[in-house]
Amino acid sequence: MIRFVPSALLLPVLLLLASGCNKPADGSSATPQVPTVPTDTSSSVPTEIVTKSGVEMVHLPGGTFSMGNDRGNPDEAPAHRVTVSAFAMDRFEVTHAMYAKVQLPDPSHWRDNPKGPVERVRWRDAKQYCNERSLLEGLKPCYNEKTPDWDCDFAANGYRLPTEAEWEYASLCGNPGPFEFGTADKLRQNGWFGENAEQMTHATGQKKPNKWGIHDLYGNVSEWCEDVYGPAYYKTSPAVDPTGPPSPGGDVQRVIRGGSWKSAPDQCRSAARQGERTGDSDACFSTDYCGFRCVRRLSPAEVAAARVPSK
Repeated sequence: MIRFVPSALLLPVLLLLASGCNKPADGSSATPQVPTVPTDTSSSVPTEIVTKSGVEMVHLPGGTFSMGNDRGNPDEAPAHRVTVSAFAMDRFEVTHAMYAKVQLPDPSHWRDNPKGPVERVRWRDAKQYCNERSLLEGLKPCYNEKTPDWDCDFAANGYRLPTEAEWEYASLCGNPGPFEFGTADKLRQNGWFGENAEQMTHATGQKKPNKWGIHDLYGNVSEWCEDVYGPAYYKTSPAVDPTGPPSPGGDVQRVIRGGSWKSAPDQCRSAARQGERTGDSDACFSTDYCGFRCVRRLSPAEVAAARVPSK
């Protein structure tokens, strides 16, 4: 069973195990390489916050979980322990109303409801939204628009796309897979997918949120992640805050997560991964199942200032 372990409790364990876990396979001696464990000085429980531009987010404490699935698709293996630092994630997929606030042209197929998720969004369009939202709130943008891949500065305090690890951590809420709520027979209550979506997106927030208060992680639109898609990446993934393999350049595949309105239940599982061409060099990008949500790192003071008062 997967257990949620606050990251602040992990340091003593890692220090005790470091020398035994880092020996080369040939038995020779080597300097132990102990991962830097993120320090979570914020609340140890998820906290609802509202940003300066009025967007609802949930601040999640750092922790460790089992990422991947040894009984799923080959690219989900091996299951491995991953530690993520505290971060905030949008409660809802980015909607038409949220997109309009930063005055970017909406590429979506369906625009009839301002609470509907944007789709047909290129990976770079999603990153531009992140930067514009950061500037709107006086934050430092994470993405360098002068580099070919719009390289991400993870130390910046602005908005960015989630890493695969952050997305899966947020979707599971410390529970074992394949879904946070258990098995696929409950998916109709928690997401819009091929069997109930009627071949279209739906307004966000209509289905049950997960235990941490985040909506539509399963279905509706698939969500862009920051990572380059690497089918074998889990074999070499770092144990702390992995960000995916390096970009080989060009219009590479990036990870999308969560399934969409057209997906089978198996594609909506927390561990399910898919590589998608970014569309950045495609003038006719028409993938109407690709959307996204944002994350960012906050200081404890920022969390306290943005916290939603208890009802």
